[in-house]
Amino acid sequence: MVHQQRSQRKLSPSGDTEDIVALLAPRLVHFAGVARTEHVTRAAQEMQVPQSTLSRSMARLEHDLGVDLFARHGRTLSLTPAGRTFLASVERALAEVERAADEVRADADPATGKVAFGFLHTMGAETVPGLLHAFRADHPRIRFSLVQNYGEAMLERLRAGELDLCLTSPVPDAPDLVARRLDEQKLRLVVPADHRLAGRRRIRLAEAADETFVTLEPGYGLRRITDDLCAQAGFRPRVAFEGEEAETLRGLVAAGLGVALLPPPAVPRPGVVELTVTSPRAAREIGVAWLADRPDTPPVTAFKKFLLSRRGHLLPD
Repeated sequence: MVHQQRSQRKLSPSGDTEDIVALLAPRLVHFAGVARTEHVTRAAQEMQVPQSTLSRSMARLEHDLGVDLFARHGRTLSLTPAGRTFLASVERALAEVERAADEVRADADPATGKVAFGFLHTMGAETVPGLLHAFRADHPRIRFSLVQNYGEAMLERLRAGELDLCLTSPVPDAPDLVARRLDEQKLRLVVPADHRLAGRRRIRLAEAADETFVTLEPGYGLRRITDDLCAQAGFRPRVAFEGEEAETLRGLVAAGLGVALLPPPAVPRPGVVELTVTSPRAAREIGVAWLADRPDTPPVTAFKKFLLSRRGHLLPD
């Protein structure tokens, strides 16, 4: 049977997509149920809705689309070619909605849900694996989506809803975020093993004013801290190389390409000597941040509580 165009079309091909979806979406489940049974009464019984409601829903759907989706044969129905085409897409759409609903329910499950967690590259070798190991002692089935990046990039992803929590430095101060200081990490002046200062254990940062520095790129929290500490020491660092990862900078120092202010390494690096900076006080605060006024799922609540319980002993000794 060839379907007929209805005389009054409510939707046009150039209609706004959001308006079309809002208009049609409530009726798609009804349509799929009627199409499956090819009988309004049986479909109404299966879906536990009044038959009159279902009949009106189908009539309005056909009116809104401007095409006949069903051919009527007494109390039974059969799909028109347009109905079969529409059904295939509707079933795919409903299956995708069901899959998405299952996924978000699974992610929110208190025992097996998921936490999207961001952290600094410098915390990936030791700190974060240790935290996750300790947390999963009591929550063995909670899953994690892990993201390593620099601070500002993680805060952007936090605001975009891509992360639930992030460990970052400096601790952000923004009205749309909640941030809590968790720990402090001392920074050291890293010099080549054959450097003139390599025989020292302690140093005032001002003594490195004439050195060439290797640093992280602008925008990284550690770069801002380096610039600030050097300014406090009375000089502006001469930067020869900029990178994206602290251990790469250590390699550059080992190669004799400069000195760097860095947090302690997870594993000692040959070819460099790490000096304690006595003045100014060289340290960076590590904190956890999350988006204000956004409700947490139970797994996120549990991991947030765990992180806050580690105040003062977040970092490995």
